[in-house]
Amino acid sequence: MSNITPDFQADDFLLDHYVGKTPLVRLQRLACHTQATVLAKLEGNNPAGSVKDRPAYNMIMQAEKRGQIKPGDTLIEATSGNTGIALAMVAAMRGYKMKLIMPANSSQERKDAMRAYGAELIESASMEEARDMAAQMQADGEGLVLNQFGNPDNSEAHYLTTGPEIWEQTGGKITHFVSAMGTTGTIMGISKYLKEQNPEIQIVGLQPSEGSNIAGIRRWPTEYLPTIFDPSRVDRIMDIPQIEAEKTARKMARVEGISAGTSSGGAVWASVKLAEENPDAVIVCIICDRGDRYLSTGLFSVVDAE
Repeated sequence: MSNITPDFQADDFLLDHYVGKTPLVRLQRLACHTQATVLAKLEGNNPAGSVKDRPAYNMIMQAEKRGQIKPGDTLIEATSGNTGIALAMVAAMRGYKMKLIMPANSSQERKDAMRAYGAELIESASMEEARDMAAQMQADGEGLVLNQFGNPDNSEAHYLTTGPEIWEQTGGKITHFVSAMGTTGTIMGISKYLKEQNPEIQIVGLQPSEGSNIAGIRRWPTEYLPTIFDPSRVDRIMDIPQIEAEKTARKMARVEGISAGTSSGGAVWASVKLAEENPDAVIVCIICDRGDRYLSTGLFSVVDAE
């Protein structure tokens, strides 16, 4: 038996190293009636289960580097779910206390996940109220608001990681990028990176159609529009009907084996529409989380007519 000890570095096994580097998979059935290639970036494979792991990690680490916070401090954030779960995970990793303000109508799984990571959860009537409450708590000295809606470290996370991953995984062949728009950090950072590689790549942002309610996608009132949003970085905005987003999320699970939430269903629905319009396209969409966060909502209980 060899007595040679392999090179073993304990720091190589930190959870930090497993944020990002998510798979990119081809949709085999939902877009099979088109000539285009539709690829889905599976962000639910991140440690806390969503695309928000990337900005959560970057916002906390950059605040540490700037000397704004140190382990033991209290962090505050308004969230509709995924960012809160991701921040709670990173706060637990780094030794912070986490206060999260979240609309009361969010799914039970999201609330339970935040509490499981040790976060204190405060419920609000709406996302707008949650943001106002977070700002007031910071003004009252209760902690630091990370402010995903105005923090450039949010979009920078995607400029530094998600964008380069997509470019490398497609061998530079990507022609269209599709993403839901909530905080807009994902689409802003990825757009910036991809446009630097090829200005002809089309960036498509998604918002709910009038009257639709889709978790993770917003039509913000002007006064609450995220300050990190730059409309010049988006070539096209598509309205997503709630019923189509929900139906596509269910179909994606049942025919592709990809379980994800409603906003991801909307992203795939939009991507298939683009594939029908652009037969030579290579379309990448973000599957932002996992479907197990929506089981209590009844999303997957419906049986759609074929």
